[in-house]
Amino acid sequence: MAAELRRSGHADSFARDNLPPRESWPALRLAEAGLAYPDRLNVVTELLDRHVADGRGARTAIIADDLRWSYADLAGQVNRIANVLVRDCGLVTGQRVLLRAANTPMMVASYLAVLKAGGVAVATMPMLRAGELAWPIRKARIALALCDHALIGELAKAQELAPELARIVAWGNGEPDSLERRMAQDGYDRFEAADTARDDVCLIGFTSGTTGEPKGTMHFHQDLLAICDCYGARVLRAAPEDRFIGSPPLAFTFGLGGLVLFPMRIGAAMVLPARTAPADLIDAIERHEASVLFTAPTAYRAMLDRLEGRDIASLRICVSAGEALPRATFDAWLANTGLPLMDGIGATEMLHIFIAAPREAIRPGATGLPVPGYEARIIDDTGRECPDGTPGRLSVRGPTGCRYLADARQAHYAQDGWNVTGDTYLRDGDGYFWYQARSDDMIVSAGYNIAGPEVEACLLTHPAVAECGVVGAPCPERGQIVKAYVVLREGFAGEATLAKALQEHVKAGIAPYKYPRAITFVPALPKTPTGKLQRFALLQMARGEG
Repeated sequence: MAAELRRSGHADSFARDNLPPRESWPALRLAEAGLAYPDRLNVVTELLDRHVADGRGARTAIIADDLRWSYADLAGQVNRIANVLVRDCGLVTGQRVLLRAANTPMMVASYLAVLKAGGVAVATMPMLRAGELAWPIRKARIALALCDHALIGELAKAQELAPELARIVAWGNGEPDSLERRMAQDGYDRFEAADTARDDVCLIGFTSGTTGEPKGTMHFHQDLLAICDCYGARVLRAAPEDRFIGSPPLAFTFGLGGLVLFPMRIGAAMVLPARTAPADLIDAIERHEASVLFTAPTAYRAMLDRLEGRDIASLRICVSAGEALPRATFDAWLANTGLPLMDGIGATEMLHIFIAAPREAIRPGATGLPVPGYEARIIDDTGRECPDGTPGRLSVRGPTGCRYLADARQAHYAQDGWNVTGDTYLRDGDGYFWYQARSDDMIVSAGYNIAGPEVEACLLTHPAVAECGVVGAPCPERGQIVKAYVVLREGFAGEATLAKALQEHVKAGIAPYKYPRAITFVPALPKTPTGKLQRFALLQMARGEG
């Protein structure tokens, strides 16, 4: 990448103005990865419009429970939403748009429409509460949101906390001002893609931080193609005839890549069932003959108990990421289906998977090899490379990399041109990388990243809680669970009813998946002489109790 950014296509310069200083970026190695993209690039032109222009518009793009869209159908929906954004809502290029919905066809079309119109998509988890939604609204100065009407309640509450959000356009409510009604206007069927640069920001993915404050990761139009052309083309190696399915929300870049970008890059189909619990995934795979599955190890374990008598013979590629893949899960899935799980590690900062192995090179128990186009190494606390077989910090570089939105934590993640991921790994003599542990305090439960301090902050708002510490405890089903150690205020008793009340309190305050599944009442928390919580001591307690 050249030293200077290309001429931006953004009239609203907020995203570019809030990129970290160039000297603090990791190296972006497109040429070394064998990638070349034109300076003027709108990713939707490549992912969607190209298929229609080249005569592939009739190919199936989206399969849902009650509808099926071809690529031409999807292009039409995208154009209409883009026109609503620009002509009805006054969107200017570079403006951020919050998206709130489950994995539905309208969510996909809305996401692509924001990018085609030159906006910056900020997708959010359906389970987030108002306070969690208010943070990205304020941080990214979001004035406009597109939202499934079924999820508008918490967003409306967030609007009270973050008045920057001036307008919400909902779909699915049948109202005269709904998105669908606006889309139906005459002349909205055509839309010319915004003239954006390949290094214009097109999405901001917010990820939990160990401080409890989510970090906004900024990605360019070229980044969305790079993950398709590295992991998608060189490791996954799916075909246009494949049908992709999975459980990760599109607000997770794991889900965005695996369920939308990878199939669209090759003209394949995505299957979007209304529900994606393990039993529902089996139903949808069987019904729609899905062939490529993206989900977390927890879901694969749960699906194993439900496979008897089911026909999932259409599956041919199974990708596991989001948390460490236990060897026992790999072995059981292979024994029951004949399919090896393709393990992988990615990061929101890197957009998608950067270490994995193609099916013929899988080594059970290992995460894999650097994805072609990426380099990885193990470093010690001083930044020096560790010998093979020695655990250390995983660092990686390639065509994508960390660029936080106006965040001092950039210097922690990007060091000397490398991305330091927060994971402890070792590399063996054959170049395979083996997961050891997280290097920070992040709890990884059933594929979700949960920041302990965020759960602590919520617990501390309950009148019974004087102090608390939250860590991850081992769990055979979920990998880890959130475990809270709570010191009560005088007058409260550590009983099961209070533990239940604290769990419900957390569910009401932050996303329900973050609640502590185990609570232990203690007289005091382990602390340093200066009064800081000794989280490592709590981790030792949790592991001993597990």
